[in-house]
Amino acid sequence: MDKPPVKVTLIRMQYVGEQGHMALLGHSLAAYISVLERERLRKLTTRILSDTTLWLCRLFRYENGSAYYHEDDREGLVKVCRLAINTHYEDYATEGFTLLSSKHPVIYQSAACRPGLGQHLCSQLGLPLSSLCIVPCNTMFGSLHRMDVALLDKLIRDDSESGKLPLLLIANAGTPGAGHTDKLSRLKELCVQYNMWLHVEGVNLATLVLGQVSSTVTAATKCDSMTLTPGPWLGLPAVPAVTLYRHEDPALSLAAGLTSSQPVEKLRALPLWLSLQYLGHDGILQRIKHASQLSQQLLENLKTLASIKTSVEDELNSPVVVFRFSQDSAPSSGGSVEGYLEGERDILDALNRWLGEQLAQQVPLSGVDVVELEDEGTCVRFSPLMTAAALGTQENDVAALVEKLGEMIPVLSCTLRFRQDFKDEVLQQASLSYIEDQSWPGLGGVRYEARTTDLDEDKRHHSVEKINSDLLKKLMELDTDLYFSDGPEFCEEKNCIFIGMATEDLDVAELVETVVSIGRDIEESGKLFENMTEVVRRGIQEAEQQLQKANEEKLMEEGVLRQIPLVGSVLNWFSPVQASVKGKTFNLAEGCLDSTEPVYSIKAQMNKEASLDSPKSITKRFPGQKLFRRQGAGSDSVSDTSSVSQLEESFRETAPVQASDAEEAEVPQERHVHIVAETASSDQRVPEGQETESVDALR
Repeated sequence: MDKPPVKVTLIRMQYVGEQGHMALLGHSLAAYISVLERERLRKLTTRILSDTTLWLCRLFRYENGSAYYHEDDREGLVKVCRLAINTHYEDYATEGFTLLSSKHPVIYQSAACRPGLGQHLCSQLGLPLSSLCIVPCNTMFGSLHRMDVALLDKLIRDDSESGKLPLLLIANAGTPGAGHTDKLSRLKELCVQYNMWLHVEGVNLATLVLGQVSSTVTAATKCDSMTLTPGPWLGLPAVPAVTLYRHEDPALSLAAGLTSSQPVEKLRALPLWLSLQYLGHDGILQRIKHASQLSQQLLENLKTLASIKTSVEDELNSPVVVFRFSQDSAPSSGGSVEGYLEGERDILDALNRWLGEQLAQQVPLSGVDVVELEDEGTCVRFSPLMTAAALGTQENDVAALVEKLGEMIPVLSCTLRFRQDFKDEVLQQASLSYIEDQSWPGLGGVRYEARTTDLDEDKRHHSVEKINSDLLKKLMELDTDLYFSDGPEFCEEKNCIFIGMATEDLDVAELVETVVSIGRDIEESGKLFENMTEVVRRGIQEAEQQLQKANEEKLMEEGVLRQIPLVGSVLNWFSPVQASVKGKTFNLAEGCLDSTEPVYSIKAQMNKEASLDSPKSITKRFPGQKLFRRQGAGSDSVSDTSSVSQLEESFRETAPVQASDAEEAEVPQERHVHIVAETASSDQRVPEGQETESVDALR
């Protein structure tokens, strides 16, 4: 038996340049080198480790430093903390954590550090969370993302007076969110004063390789340790992170795990060693310089855009650009900004989240992402040092990013202005309910409420769900630029219709009226269907009763003998019964049983057809008018004649006229169900039970 063919799915990998292949080759070479004889392996690994450490210390201006290579970028900080503990507690190697109970160690970190870093340290070191002290950032003056040095000094002094041991301070040279740098020189003075260890990390450390570096970042070269991530900076896959540190006692470094006597452990530096040799000093400098120039290019273009605010610490040398859309206070024509003082930030956060997602989708090579900052709110971040090398971002990508941003700013401004107008229009409609959801990036949400009050709660809920579901489908079929949705994924409100972003020429009143009109047609169509169902049910019951009555009359007229099959046939042969045919017709429109005599009257039939022929109501629209668009709002918003005609035809097919067509299809005015109750004649006698076929056929 032949085996079925195996389907192989090919997945395209991310593009990896030649320097990336060198890094990947280093992992294979490390596996081969590990099988060498021990003496050769020791010499080779020592040379690789010393060369790589020397190159990194020279590149990042960190004199007389040692290096620890690790896969997890937090592992180096854990080892440094153990080194600080071994330094301050001399008998820690023998006594262990019992020494810590007498003098509680404290680790200080900025509130702007990456989330979970301090908890990870305490978990790895076996320290309680009370050993972690979060230092707030400046709130009165200066950067909102810098550590408050004066408050830190007070916290350290209070801990020292209470018998605790200030152990280590984690500072930022480029916060994870906004890319701001702490006052490292002042923090270094505090650490020297209180005999603390200073550790620095952040993306701005990459700029140390440049010729011109800001003084705030240059102060990082005087710290006790720093963690570097050259992989993202240089676009090198699968290379380790590096922690550079200074310490005079090799034994304590060995006890903390920063150095190892195992040659295989030293092979971690091999991929980075190969990549640094391939790139050379000029190649490394060019990559980091290119990323910094991209940030400056974007920053200069953002200054020319209205309604865009930036959160940049150093405009001359900032490698991270964080910007945010913010509506101007003065309203323009066609909208209103009243009522947005309360909850305005939540609305702006939703709009900026939409802005960041759209920019990332439409300009993927830019590498922008959305970041949540405590003070500013939701912002868009451009950090080419972390993305440009891997994505290959160029100047034209930044230009495309600025162009797309310029196109989206008017849409954001109009949407923010029209939100209140949309709310006011919805509240004026008795059949609509306004859905307040400040996390929705658009005009807002509505719900069509059924006007029937005689239904119970379950039936009413089902009716509202059915109407709004059909209404959403109808609105999505309209040929318009608006986006209709059932809301966010985790929206608490159900059975709603959310409307997306708006443009300058949007006619909010027409939009709301269209929603009400289509919803009303759907509701009335549903009522007609329910009424027709009830009419048919009652008509069938009445027909069954009249058929039963006709059978009883037939029995009384013919007698019992004629109902016996054999006797009845002989009796009918000799003495046939002259019975008249009686028929009934069931009118669905009127819901009643009528006589069949008008059916055979041509004049009556023609009168009924003439009475039912009525012209359809067609919504009047002006020539050249587009759906939900105000005439004269702007030349750019009005499309050509052909597109306008298509919009009109689409609206005529899907608007209230469509509901009328569906109504006619579901409830025909001239359709009659004929129920003929026949009395048996001598030559029309059928077997017993035939009289119930008409009821079954009707059912």
